[in-house]
Amino acid sequence: MSDKEKEILSAEDVQELAPLYEAVILALKQVYDPEIPVNIYDLGLIYELNINKEHEVYIKMTFTAPTCPMADEVMDDVRHSVELTPGVSSCTIELTFDPVWDRSMLSDEAKIALGFDLE
Repeated sequence: MSDKEKEILSAEDVQELAPLYEAVILALKQVYDPEIPVNIYDLGLIYELNINKEHEVYIKMTFTAPTCPMADEVMDDVRHSVELTPGVSSCTIELTFDPVWDRSMLSDEAKIALGFDLE
């Protein structure tokens, strides 16, 4: 079996990983933007979240501004929170600014917390 075939998840793999996926989302919701009183998941800063068969987590994320002075600390908090999740073997984070974050990426919960109208 090739490495590419090993990466493909079967329906059974997906079903088995679903609880871990939910646990990782809960871990991400424990990390807050230092300047905004909303967690990074509901802010829409997580662009991609993948978990493979070895329970290695891959996250592609952004920040509300490319010049965030706390970026390294927040990424460390993300890695730490995710790696403490039972069942996770490791966490890799990729930082991106494409696409650029904007308010449309906020969850309804974040919009309510920040006092924005739900459209």
